[in-house]
Order: sequence, then C-alpha cells, then structure tokens
Amino acid sequence: MKVLKFGGTSVGSAKRICHVADLVEAAGRNIVVLSAMSGTTNSLVEISEYLYKGNIPGAQEVINSLYVKYEATLRELFGSDEILHEDARRAIGRVFSLLRSYCSEPLTEAGEKEILAQGELMSTAIMERVLTSRGHNVGMLPALEFMRTLPNGEPDMQHISSRIRRLLELESDADIFLTQGYICRNDHGGIDNLRRGGSDYTASIIGAVIDAEEIQIWTDIDGMHNNDPRFVEGTKPVGSLHFEEAAELAYFGAKILHPACVLPAKLHNIPVRLLNTLKPEASGTLIYNTAPDGTIKAIAAKDNITAIKIKSGRMLMAYGFLHKVFETFENHRTSIDMMATSEVGVSVTIDNDSRLAAIVDDLKQFGTVTVDKDMVIIAIVGDLEWHNCGFESKVLAALADIPVRIISYGGSNYNISVLVSAADKVRALAALSSHLF
Repeated sequence: MKVLKFGGTSVGSAKRICHVADLVEAAGRNIVVLSAMSGTTNSLVEISEYLYKGNIPGAQEVINSLYVKYEATLRELFGSDEILHEDARRAIGRVFSLLRSYCSEPLTEAGEKEILAQGELMSTAIMERVLTSRGHNVGMLPALEFMRTLPNGEPDMQHISSRIRRLLELESDADIFLTQGYICRNDHGGIDNLRRGGSDYTASIIGAVIDAEEIQIWTDIDGMHNNDPRFVEGTKPVGSLHFEEAAELAYFGAKILHPACVLPAKLHNIPVRLLNTLKPEASGTLIYNTAPDGTIKAIAAKDNITAIKIKSGRMLMAYGFLHKVFETFENHRTSIDMMATSEVGVSVTIDNDSRLAAIVDDLKQFGTVTVDKDMVIIAIVGDLEWHNCGFESKVLAALADIPVRIISYGGSNYNISVLVSAADKVRALAALSSHLF
C-alpha cells in the first residue's frame, strides 16, 4: 500500500479535484492524504485574526466569501446530482455553522486551532463524495481519531500506529482510504496541527507507521529542480536524491518540501516520490536512503539572511569565546544557519532578525560587532564527501566575479553553502548552473 498526498493547489478547484480523483482511482487501493483547498487556510487565519481583534463584521465577511467559493465548487461538482449536491452542502454547511458560531464568543487559542482544522475536513468531505459517486467504497480515516502529538510536539508514533491500524481494520472493505493532512490532536486531546511540513508530515508519519511501499507527494511541480526555475532558465527535475540531500535543499529554500517532514520516512526507510498532478506521466524525484552517486545534484537559495560578525583582539585564542557567542543566540532563541571562525572573530548568519537589536547589544561586550542585512545563502547540494576532488573548485570558479561573504564546507557531506548579497542572488544562481550542470 502507498500513501498519496495532494496539496492545496492540487485540490484547488472543481476541475482539479476531479483530476485528483482520476489519479487516485488509477493508483489503486492506497491511503490518500489531502490538504485544504488552496486559499482556504489563509482565509481561516484571516477569520481568526478578525475574531481576536473583536472585528465580528470582518470575520463574517470572510466567512461569507469563503462559503460562496465552496458553494460554487459544489455546484460545479454535483450540480447534476441533486441528492449528492444536497448531501455535500449539508456537510460543508456544518463547517460554516461552526465558523459562524465563533462570531458570538471571544476566541481562544483552542478555538483558533479548531477553526484552522476546517479546511482539511472540508476537502476530504468533498473528495469522499466525488469518489463515492464514481462507485468507490471509501474508507474514511479521520485524522483527529489517530494523529496525536506528545507534550514536546513530536508525533506519538505508538498511538498513531495502533489507532490507524485499528481504523484500517474497521474499513477493511474499502478500496480507497482517505484522511486529512496537517491536523491532529495534542497530548491534552485538543484539536491542533502539525505545523512544520503540514500535510507532507502527515503522509510521512502514516507511511512510516504502516510500512508503506512508497510515499507520494503530489504538487504542481514535476519534482525537485536542480535550480530555482523562477530565476534560472532551463532547470530540470532531479531524478533521485538521498534523504540528506533532499533535507539540505528543503532547508535552504526548495519550497516543494519541508526539511523535517520526510524524517519519519527516512528513519523507516520508506521511499518518497515527488510528483506533478499536471504532468502525472513525469517520473518526478525519488528520495531514498541509497548512497549518493558522486555528483552535484541541485542548488537552492534561502533569502532574508542577516550576517553578524564579532571581532575581538582580546579574545585571541581565549577559552570560552565561542561558547559565550552561541549562548547569546540561545538566550534570544535565535538559531544560526552558517558559521565561519578565525582566531580573532566569528561570523554567523540568522534568518530571524526579530531579536537582532538585543543580540547585537549583548554581543558588544565580547568585541566589535558588524551586521550585513539583505543577504542570501546559496546551497550547492550533492555527494560532497571531502574525498571527491574538484567540486569545491568548480563552485568557487563559478562565483569568481561575485563577492562572497562566507563559505561553509565540511559541516555536511552533502552541502557547500555560500553567502552573497541579495543583489547578486540571480547572477550567482545562473553562474552556478552554467558551471555545474
């Protein structure tokens, strides 16, 4: 059995929903994970924001606009079948009744979590009726009945495994299984969400606990490309990636996949395949634990980076200097992406500058602090074991005419990272593509 996850754009309209139903039918007896229809979660967030601010008319206006969108979708999907149309309207109507009920009371954090869960509940309710109308016996696996997190926010794998296996047994006659991505219950039993990776994370967790044959992540891009197609012409999908390579690319800007979401699949050795709903015949990108093949695979860029340099002659070879620097960032709950050190200083990068002023103020007790904003980390990912000669020189040769602030190599066997100005980003990406591929 496989796990097939479809993102919000894949189910973003009546036409897209029908196309996904075609793909699901052709794939056979599998577990299908759905995100909310594109734009829905943003609307639910907006509703919550209005409610928190006490702007009830604002919340009601967004609710009404969202209802019009769903009513039009249902009409297009089921308009010719009056009974099925009315059944779908009742299911969606219950969700909107819930949303409207929150307009009469102060919003709590628990209420917000429940509001945010409604998108996935609506998309699966609609897909269930589409597949049923085509003659399928759909087994519903409600995520809120098996997906649970521990007090630290991590998935409770033992609970998830036992509950989903029980649900599969109860629905043993089904020829397609359907569940919601993103949503779960927390350790207190309240409605919550998985946050990082969302529906991809759901698919990865399910695939791991049922020992799936494969996890398929369907989006509107034909796999992970070897560079950013928004800025570089002629990019191509990467045929295969090691899990570590995929995680590096995801962390450093490849938006098709969240870096944490494939961890359960990696640990349980379940292959993950990235596929395109608009080009289902394309082979996409296969991510697995097979050893790397001695090549550079792809390039990704992470924007909105700030570089901080701490220089101090009096700290020359001083014991504990780095500890004090890192402790400063820890105290301000700000993570570091890149680092370069010398005998008299250290340069680091951060992608969250919300505490920058306080961090700089604290660091000044250790030395002179300089800050460079509007920077970009460009990650070159592949089989970069230090025994593989020549890759570093190719990267540097490609960037011969571009100022480089920091170079990071050796912390990972899969990544060389360089820090450049945002103004040089596109030129750097193009130069690397030209030299490396």
